[in-house]
Amino acid sequence: MGQELPVTSYALLGLLTFGDELTGYELKQRADLTLRFYWTSPAMSQVYSELSRLTDRGLVAVVNPGERTTRYRITDEGHDRLREWMSGQQAGFPQLKHPVALKLLMGHVVDVETTIAMLEEYVDELARNRADLLTVRESLAGRDAPGEAFRNPALVADWGLAYYDAEERIAVETIARLREGR
Repeated sequence: MGQELPVTSYALLGLLTFGDELTGYELKQRADLTLRFYWTSPAMSQVYSELSRLTDRGLVAVVNPGERTTRYRITDEGHDRLREWMSGQQAGFPQLKHPVALKLLMGHVVDVETTIAMLEEYVDELARNRADLLTVRESLAGRDAPGEAFRNPALVADWGLAYYDAEERIAVETIARLREGR
């Protein structure tokens, strides 16, 4: 199978599997619209360095060489490599890096109202992000039935919405406990 690729390479390969040819800029936009809800969206420079790596390995092809704006598509070998990665590797358990939980852990060094305010800001941010994700989810409606190309992205969006709902419930319950002095 050759040298392993970083997860970001596989994420970008996956974003190229929806049947269209994209510029690096369009791929970055697609990553920002989708990956940011559950994975780190790569920087523009990282998108181009990964596209270079993927092109060098024959996993992505330039469809319009010599033109002003370069467009990329996933190759058959890229599809094969992505399938191997999907089939051959455990997803792994996510490592929770939660800045709100970290600040809550050390909440005893400030007054309780400061901690509550931090949690309330988090609840507001969750609502904004949930609204953004709901817009994405709604854009998938009608193309998300079993067998449709956007079935799995719709499932991920549903998972993300449930995650935001759970995070909001936890934060609101924690605020109530802080207010009660428990």
